Amino acid sequence: MEKKRIYLSSPTMHGEEQKFVQEAFDTNWVAPLGPNVNEFEKEMAAYAGTLHAAALSAGTAAIHLALKLLNVRPGDIVFSSDLTFAATCNPITYEKAIPVFIDSEEDTWNMSPEALKKAFEKYPHPKAVIFAHLYGTPAKIDEIMEICKEHNVPVIEDAAESLSSTYKGKQTGTFGTFGIYSFNGNKIITTSGGGMLVSQDGEAIEKARFLATQARDKARFYQHSQIGYNYRMSNIVAGVGRGQLLHLAEHKRRKNEIYKQYTEAFRDINVIAMNPMNPQGDANNWLSCMTIAPGEKITPDDIMDALEAENIESRPIWKPMHLQPVYEECDFFAQEGTKGAKSVSEDIFARGFCLPSDIKNTQGDMEKIIEIVRKCF
Repeated sequence: MEKKRIYLSSPTMHGEEQKFVQEAFDTNWVAPLGPNVNEFEKEMAAYAGTLHAAALSAGTAAIHLALKLLNVRPGDIVFSSDLTFAATCNPITYEKAIPVFIDSEEDTWNMSPEALKKAFEKYPHPKAVIFAHLYGTPAKIDEIMEICKEHNVPVIEDAAESLSSTYKGKQTGTFGTFGIYSFNGNKIITTSGGGMLVSQDGEAIEKARFLATQARDKARFYQHSQIGYNYRMSNIVAGVGRGQLLHLAEHKRRKNEIYKQYTEAFRDINVIAMNPMNPQGDANNWLSCMTIAPGEKITPDDIMDALEAENIESRPIWKPMHLQPVYEECDFFAQEGTKGAKSVSEDIFARGFCLPSDIKNTQGDMEKIIEIVRKCF
């Protein structure tokens, strides 16, 4: 008999989602936009502590519109986190701008303020800076924001992985000019697919809604004075999001429990370490990650293979963007003082992997995962 599949991070539905979706069916609001979209925007803005929010088809769409709103044009320089998913930086290329990648630091695995300063020395006038909160751990926000403020450069905060994570008591995604969230299927809450652009700037969010609905002018006929996009969230999808948002605190609590259980279970194995936390923040621990000490014979692939042999899903750390074939010609600024020839992001990628972090994991599932990992050492 096939072994039970244990997932990395799968959707968890509760029932309230169906109520909001049913309302959409009952009122025939099955087209894009509708009451669920309007309410989801209000509820997300209230949760995040920001004034305005636009519900979109993906977090990637949110980043793209943020760049458009900041008037990023062909040839402009945009700084981006290096250790992240490609969706953080791909929208830069949609506008034919030039991504420049900034290394991570070891304390949180996020954008290095030191490397960011080096990038500003060479490129003093980038059009924007995009930084991500990797795996739900808040970056060194104060330091990054202060550097960007000194250079008068706007910030896009990629909080796709960090919804509900806070820094000094404030929600991630609300420190920059724009913040973005993702509701992809494996995120801490999901709409199956979707995203949110948030800002304190109401005019900018209204412009984002306009651009996201094909930039249709206010005219009786179909008139377009600008290029627009089909980026708005559907009323059905937003209904799922409204039901999920009711359980965000519960999901975060379970993610934290999983991280703590792994930390305790591996405490006596001195050649491995869990992904670091920012002491000034409260992470959602979207994914619990592990690194193996340099020089060990066992590799992340060995452990992931051992888990997969038992039908347990895990995942490598994001491959740094400056190592991606599509971005190999782009400039990259490394953190000073890294050991050996590797940058911090390369080192984390080489030694790390993501452990199963599904909130539906039973105690038996967790014990099985832990046993397999421990046997590898």
